[in-house]
Amino acid sequence: MSREPPISVDYLKAGSSGPLVVLVHSSVSGARQWRRLMENLEGDFRVRAVNLFGYGETPAWEADRPQTLDDQARLVEAAIPDDEDSIALVGHSFGGAVAMKVAARMGSRVTKLVLFETNPFDLLIQSGRVEAYAEIAGLRDRVKKFGALGDWMTPAAAFGDYWGGEGTWHQMSQERREAFAAGLPNLFHEWDAVMGETTTLEEWSRVLPRNTLAIMDRNTVLPIREINALLTQACPNWTFAEVDAGGHMAPLKRPDVVNPVVQSFLLAP
Repeated sequence: MSREPPISVDYLKAGSSGPLVVLVHSSVSGARQWRRLMENLEGDFRVRAVNLFGYGETPAWEADRPQTLDDQARLVEAAIPDDEDSIALVGHSFGGAVAMKVAARMGSRVTKLVLFETNPFDLLIQSGRVEAYAEIAGLRDRVKKFGALGDWMTPAAAFGDYWGGEGTWHQMSQERREAFAAGLPNLFHEWDAVMGETTTLEEWSRVLPRNTLAIMDRNTVLPIREINALLTQACPNWTFAEVDAGGHMAPLKRPDVVNPVVQSFLLAP
């Protein structure tokens, strides 16, 4: 019998009044990636930055089955009060895919959705974007192969350079490399969640809020550019924005560029 993970979630809080904004971090990161954005928002919103499975004090994934986006969404929902009926979600990368699933599950209770380079990679294979899917599947396979052998440093180098840009791993201190590699066991399961999802593009376009902002660095990697193109075509009522600094990790590297775009959207009527 499968053992379901407990709904026990750790999150950071900021702000004491205003609408609720829930922040969902990227892989190999954690809720603290949002500390600058939380500072920007706390005067106008109540903010909760969730730690997904294995981050902060949230227990690691231990169920004897593949993780799903529904599992991560249930975790995020545990940080949202039952009587909250006007919620804004902000998600980065894997956190964007999780935020999409939360919004789909919660329906009209989610009034705004912000996605920075969200990564529902299954849409690539569903839509015949074979080259882009093969590129990201190769990175997944590397993490899975070496992770199964207990070698996290080898895929950490590839993962860091892919998302952070060539040379990212080389520029890290040994201490930072070890801390980064320590987050990869969580990623091992997150690949299952994000690449095992079966929601179609048409279904996403129907169930997600019209009041959605999708942000992308114009020079980001091919799979993200392809996903953004698919969402642009399927969701004409969304707002799409591009930035020119920081790449995929811009919310951490260049919050000065990303945060004003997010804040402006959340403050708009």
